[in-house]
Formats: sequence, structure tokens, C-alpha cells
Amino acid sequence: MIISRTPFRVSFFGGGTDYDVWYREHGGVILSTTINHYCYLCCRILPPFFQHKYRMTWTKIEEVPHYSELQHPVVRAVLRYLDIQHGLEIYHQGDLPARSGLGTSSAFTVCLLQALYELRGVIPDKQCLAREAIYVERDLLHEYVGVQDQIAVSYGGFNQIIIKEDGSFHVLPITLAAQRLQELENHLLLFFTGVSRTSSQIAQAQIEAIPGKTHLMQRMMQITHEAIKILLSAADLTEFSALLHEAWLLKRQLSSRISPHFIDEIYAHAMAHGALGGKVLGAGGGGFMLFFVRPEDKPKLCHALKDLLLVPFKFEQQGSEIIFCNNQNEDQNVSQALGHAQSYSNNRLERIK
Repeated sequence: MIISRTPFRVSFFGGGTDYDVWYREHGGVILSTTINHYCYLCCRILPPFFQHKYRMTWTKIEEVPHYSELQHPVVRAVLRYLDIQHGLEIYHQGDLPARSGLGTSSAFTVCLLQALYELRGVIPDKQCLAREAIYVERDLLHEYVGVQDQIAVSYGGFNQIIIKEDGSFHVLPITLAAQRLQELENHLLLFFTGVSRTSSQIAQAQIEAIPGKTHLMQRMMQITHEAIKILLSAADLTEFSALLHEAWLLKRQLSSRISPHFIDEIYAHAMAHGALGGKVLGAGGGGFMLFFVRPEDKPKLCHALKDLLLVPFKFEQQGSEIIFCNNQNEDQNVSQALGHAQSYSNNRLERIK
């Protein structure tokens, strides 16, 4: 049995520059962090004593004779991609709702790849894990997604993600003193609007708008670099909040679907009650909203947004990882069922680099 854990992420700046329609010509840059809320997947080889060969537990329970009959699109695609022929049981739990702007979909994909490779005795590095998740979501599932989420949740931590024109990327940790990092964390509040949405549909509208918004996108990249300089200096963090507010005003110009009327009302209400900046996380349209607020003004803002769910969080550094592994009881037949696992998986990881 394997239990894998992958964190969700909060993206501060640069969202949209990770779509290939932009970075293929201009490159991209993201500032984000992972937080201590997670996707968990428990995977085990299913003994051959059942009528079904594959069992998947998520919002529903699926028991099927072949993975091609699974309704969960990511699981179906990944099992086909990795050519999983032995019986398998997968159980999913998440700390926060899906389709909420925290990279939950990519966290699931990364978490599943992590677990299945561990079952095969392979430990992919974080770069390969991110690349494979990107491949699954964009090339196999044909989702309208960027590449920041897969990278962020694979690596974990507070990072600058630089995306090159050829699609390669570099993850540069933002090394802050513990006191400075705690100061930033103390200025942030995360609220759930209660509205989940399919980000791919909203992202499609953004992607279609990007070619005509070059000046806007270039400013968003510039803001990201300015925000990093503020964090690494001794500057007042309210300068960070001003950039957060500017970036939000720019992003909502990409598509009317990013900020529907109820989001505008929440944002305006928050700004009138202590918030200095904020944003909708992810593609927009609902999900979670992040606000920057002075610690002494937090009670006032929480009261003003009392109809929303406040979600406490802390930054985390580990990224996707295996938190439980017990393969010692596998018998010879199960080992044979894994077949060519080690060399097959290593070759696949090498090809995708």
C-alpha cells in the first residue's frame, strides 16, 4: 500500500503567463507557494479475488473490469499512459474542495503519478513528475491549462517559476528569513466563496484573449519581478499588497468570466473593510479569494466577510511526497504482475525530459 500526499498552491503573481500561447513567444514567470492543505491518494495492488479489477473511490465508487471503463478522466488517462495491467485500488481524499482555484486538479494528477511510480519501485524527480503531469493534462486530456500548477505542487515551497519559450522551466526558491516569511503569512487571509467552477472553461476565454493583451501581460510579468524584489528587501509589505491589487485589476481585464458580479462585490466589500489587496485564485469565476490585510485589521475583515468560509493556512515546503509505503508483503505473483516496471518507467521518464 502506498499513500501519497501533494499540497495545494496559492499563486500570487504571473497567472496567465504560463499558458503556451504566451510563453512560447515571451516566456513566463510565476510567484507562488504551496500551503498545508493536501490531496491524498491511497493506492494498493488489488488481489485477484474480486469480480472487478479496478476500484476507484472519489465522489463516487467505481468498480470496473478494465480501467478504460472508469469515469474519472485523470485516473483513466494515467492508467493507460503508464500501461497499468494489474488490479488496482485507489482511494482519494482532499482537504479542500475541487475546482476552487488552488491547483487541486493538478495536485491530483501529480499525486497519482507519484503513487503509481512508487508502486513500481521508481522514484521520479520533481521535474519529471511536473512534466508528466503537464503532459497528461494538456496532451492526453486536452485541458485548457497552464503549467504553473503542476510545477508548483510537485516542487513545493515558496518559489519563482521561470518558463522558457521552449517550454522548459526553472524553479528558483525564494529564500526569505523566517521572520520575513512569517510576516507575509500573517498578512494573508484565505476565504472560500462557496462556488466551485471548471477552470478549464474560464481559462479558454483567457487564452483566446491573450494575443490581444500584450501590453497587459507584459506588465503582469513586470509586477511579478517587482514583488520578488520587495520580498527580498526590507521594504514595507504594503508595497506587496499594492502590486497584488494592481495585478488583480489587470487580470480581470482578460475576460469578464474571471470576475463575475458577486466576486466584484466581495472584493469591493473586503477593500472597504481593511483589505489592502487581493485576488481570486486560479482561473477565477469563484473558488477561493486571497486578501492581504494588516494583522490588526483581520478581525474587522473577517467580520465583514462572515458569510464566507475562512480557511486558515500556512506555507509548506515539501511538495509532493510519499508519506506511507508498505510493499514488503507483496508475493512473487504480484511482483511478476508489475513486469518490466523499473526499466519501463525509467525509460519513460528519460524520454519526457
